This record gives sequence, structure tokens and C-alpha cells, in this order.
Amino acid sequence: MAALFSGACAGTGAAPVISDRITAKHKVSRTTAKGEDRLGLDSRDAILRVPKNAPDGPLPLLVLLHGAGGSGANMLGRISSYCDDAGLAVLSPTSRGGTWDGIRGEIGVDVEFINRALTKTFDVVNVNPRKIILGGFSDGASYALSLGLINGDYFNKIVAFSPGFIVGGEMHGKARIFISHGTRDPILPIDRCSRVIVPALKRQNFDVTYTEFNGVHEITPDVAREALTWAAS
Repeated sequence: MAALFSGACAGTGAAPVISDRITAKHKVSRTTAKGEDRLGLDSRDAILRVPKNAPDGPLPLLVLLHGAGGSGANMLGRISSYCDDAGLAVLSPTSRGGTWDGIRGEIGVDVEFINRALTKTFDVVNVNPRKIILGGFSDGASYALSLGLINGDYFNKIVAFSPGFIVGGEMHGKARIFISHGTRDPILPIDRCSRVIVPALKRQNFDVTYTEFNGVHEITPDVAREALTWAAS
């Protein structure tokens, strides 16, 4: 798969993969988590948010990945209100280093932490296993696409806000994909990133919803609403 995206933004170099599979086991449980709180896994933690007035039944879960230099908390803060409106529970982990390990062309250490965070989430949230979504912004969007394609049998949808590249790996399943990108993005220019990634995905017969907007490297309110409504549907 890596060769398909060799024309996208820098960061697609091949490297040994430690483990790129999401293996956390879903369990049927009652939702006991309320509001927003840290999971308490370590100093670079994950934040879990359950929307107010969440129904008693299973909830869709968005695993939300921040951009370079960010954290789970500040990423969640950017779009938490839109997640609540869409009725999404959100797990927002923090990368082990300054950004996700996929930027170096390898996947493994961050996957292990995401598995730990998912396992703890399943203890306290009644998650619909057919509605587990992987999303992110910037480097987080690139990582979401990379992990989501590899784990398309686990995540049924992928949301990528302004991605730059995809790290190759063996694909399993076929998740549906939402991608957005600003036409004036100076960080990850659209012509070298999403306008390369999206056609490559479509050539592989992926179901891709693609939105370009007049903006820079950002998530606009309109795009956030569109993406998260799509994710929860």
C-alpha cells in the first residue's frame, strides 16, 4: 500500500513494523463513565468523554488523535461540543512522543497505548462494536488513515482532518472514509496531500467522502459538524 501514496507529503518511508493491529477486546457493559476525565494510565494520558444525556444503550465511539506537539486533552477541546451534538463518546489519547510514531514510517508503540486505552474504555462505556471510528487532525489524521486502513475490520469509519500521508501496511477490512482539507493549507499543502491521497484511495474502491474548504490548516466549525454527523450516522 505504501507505493500508492509515495507522491503524498513526506513521511511515507518504510521501516520495520512492531505491531500495527488493534486488539482490545470489546465487552458488553453498562456505561458508568460520566462527563470528561483522564483514564489514569500514565503521565501522557488519554481523555475519555461521554456526552451528556447519553442513552442507556450502546454508544458510537470516536478514537481521536491530535496533531504534532499536541495532546489528547487539547485535541478533544477543539471539537468536543460537536462530538456531544453527534452523540459520540470520545477517547482522545496522547502520543508516546511529540507526535505519533507513524511520522517516522513505523507503527507500534502508540498502537500498544491505544489498545490499553480502549481496553479501559470498554470497562466503563457500553460501546457499539459496529460503530468504532478512528479520527484525527494533521499528523493525527495521517495516523488515523494509516491505522484505519490496516484495521478496517475493527474501525468501521475513518475521519481525517487535513492528513499528509499514509504509512503502508497490510489492510484488513474496508472502512469508510471522510477527509477534509483547506485549500490554503501552508503546513500540509492540499496539492501534495489530500489531492493525492483521495484519488489513490478511490482507485482502490474505498468509499471516500471528501470536503475541500476555503481555509488553512484547521478544523472549521462547518467541517467538524459535517464530519462528526457523518461519523455517528
